[in-house]
Amino acid sequence: MPGTTGRARKEIRAMTTLFAPTTATGSATAAPTGPGTSRRTRLTLARRLVRPESVLLLSGAALVPWLYVLARTLPSTARVGHWNVAWVGLDALEALGLLSTAALRRRGDDRHRLTAAATGALLVVDAWFDTVTAAPGGELVAAVAMALCAELPLAAVCTALALGGERRTVREDRRFTPGRRPTRR
Repeated sequence: MPGTTGRARKEIRAMTTLFAPTTATGSATAAPTGPGTSRRTRLTLARRLVRPESVLLLSGAALVPWLYVLARTLPSTARVGHWNVAWVGLDALEALGLLSTAALRRRGDDRHRLTAAATGALLVVDAWFDTVTAAPGGELVAAVAMALCAELPLAAVCTALALGGERRTVREDRRFTPGRRPTRR
């Protein structure tokens, strides 16, 4: 290749090896992985072999036997330090998520779907832990009532916002016109 430097030729050769068509037997030519291979070539090869879907699939599959181990070995009761900090932190995250989702949606920002998805998941987790950690009797009744009347309905609203096909942007919304304050729906 006239006019190219030695390093550029080496990278071009490495890229053509990575994306080489398969041979008649169906196997691709092997990519160089020896000590002479550039770091960029090895990283490109690693990115092609390690896909996010593969990592997520393997991680999810690895959790299945771990669930069995936890179910068999964890004690049914535990004394926990900083219990109040854990619950205040979870509720603070929920409040932040609800407020940011509302603010983003009101501005017409499509990123409200991200905060809605995260907030919906937090609300479901809160409902779950409220009910499974409640003492029998009045505390359990209050936890179930909160889950059914507040947390799970809010999680459903957040999920609908996250998955909704409606897209509301500033340009498409008639309430937003240049030089005017937004009007309410």
